Amino acid sequence: MATYSAVVLVVIVAASVAISSTSASSIPADLPLEHTAFHGKHFEEGEHNTQFDHDAFLGADEAKKFDELTPEESKRRLGVIVDRIDEDKDGLVTLAELKNWIQYTQKRYIDEDVGRLWRQHNPDNNKTIPWEVYRKLIYGFLDDLSKEEREAEDNGISYSKMLARDRRRWAVADQDLDDSLTREEFTAFLHPEDHPTMKDVVLKETIDDLDKDKDGKISVDEYIGDMYRPAESDDPEPEWVLSEREAFATHRDLDNDGYLNEAEVRQWIVPQDFDHAESEAKHLIFEADMDHDEQLSKAEILDKYDVFVGSQATDFGEALARHDEF
Repeated sequence: MATYSAVVLVVIVAASVAISSTSASSIPADLPLEHTAFHGKHFEEGEHNTQFDHDAFLGADEAKKFDELTPEESKRRLGVIVDRIDEDKDGLVTLAELKNWIQYTQKRYIDEDVGRLWRQHNPDNNKTIPWEVYRKLIYGFLDDLSKEEREAEDNGISYSKMLARDRRRWAVADQDLDDSLTREEFTAFLHPEDHPTMKDVVLKETIDDLDKDKDGKISVDEYIGDMYRPAESDDPEPEWVLSEREAFATHRDLDNDGYLNEAEVRQWIVPQDFDHAESEAKHLIFEADMDHDEQLSKAEILDKYDVFVGSQATDFGEALARHDEF
């Protein structure tokens, strides 16, 4: 049932669930990102998920080779990166420099991801990709399935629903209404969370994912169910789940009616004036700033290297591993 477009099930950009037992820490009350839409991936099961930081710092696609590196090589390559981040070469990485780097890596990841898939779907490099070409490549196998097979659900997801979801997103991305996507429109289709014109479809997809009883609103149990499913029905909820229930009541359910309506979901996943890159930069400084001067020396970053990148020793994390840059 896998298609690359269906992987973008939104809310956030791209964080895996790998967590290091040696570097995970409980959530400090004043930690940046504590109550943002990225909280669910950044803090998996109440613990700090450093993989989220690795992806944000380096870009998801660029990160996959650090798992194969020794800690020494991991630190060496991180040192090269730090020198690039330090734009004014004063030996310190400021919030602005770190934010610029995160924005750069995320843009590069999107550009390269779109470029790879554009070539795959459009080997002749035509100006647009028609919907029917995309449908046949990704969903053509459905033509050979029965209606029952197309509509069979696995945890609420079916082939038919995936196709309808992609069709709806395609229509929103298709700004000139010709049922074909230019490269810019294709970028919006693949990465809707990064396009202002796609905010409504992101909202719709998020509600569709969470609203299991299809009553148009999100209950606290539906909210929790997206993050936690007990092995047994009578298992007691862990403390982090109880904290998430409290967060739902305190930070999400603004009208205190026990549900999230569309406006409340929108405020959660696409809050006004929220800057993801700046928030992540603040978080990384929070994690590594040992002298509390609100900037990072190279030594501080290397000392906390597993916050930024991974290695064989940490067995998670991804990294910028281009041989021509190291």
